[in-house]
Amino acid sequence: MPLINRITRLFTADAHAVLDRLEEPDALLKQALREMEDELVACDARIRWLVQEGDDAQRQTADVDRELARVADQLDVCFAAGEETLARGLLKRRLEFERHRQRLQNRAEAAAKALVADRARLDEQRSAFDALRLRAEPLLDAAAQPGAQRSYVIDTPITDADVDVELLQEKQRRGGR
Repeated sequence: MPLINRITRLFTADAHAVLDRLEEPDALLKQALREMEDELVACDARIRWLVQEGDDAQRQTADVDRELARVADQLDVCFAAGEETLARGLLKRRLEFERHRQRLQNRAEAAAKALVADRARLDEQRSAFDALRLRAEPLLDAAAQPGAQRSYVIDTPITDADVDVELLQEKQRRGGR
């Protein structure tokens, strides 16, 4: 049985090697970049939707607050006139408005939390995409030029540590200011 497993692995590995040679790495890289860009666009659309959702909830909350104020004025009139029957109906409406207001506040809070998380994720994804695109550009440019010598030297993106070191060196050059 172990011999059959080893032979199966060997054939599988050979099949994968053949497929790797058939696939064009440049096309795969371009496709991966397109997919990442599509993901960024989708995340950006979700952020816009969450902003709209929060704005809608706030606008509806303001409408409910105006209705609550109106009901409070009507309750004052009913109690001043001794109309408990009318006051009961208004109290029911006030309770309904208060519940609706609470649901709107929960919706706005959920949208705000999701917005913060999605913005952070979008920033991370955008940074990763930009770094990958910078690293991929030399490869894609070399592939676009027929007969050109391929160079797989990839520029690494500039990190915050690189900037910090450069800042320290510049301070030294300027006399430690």
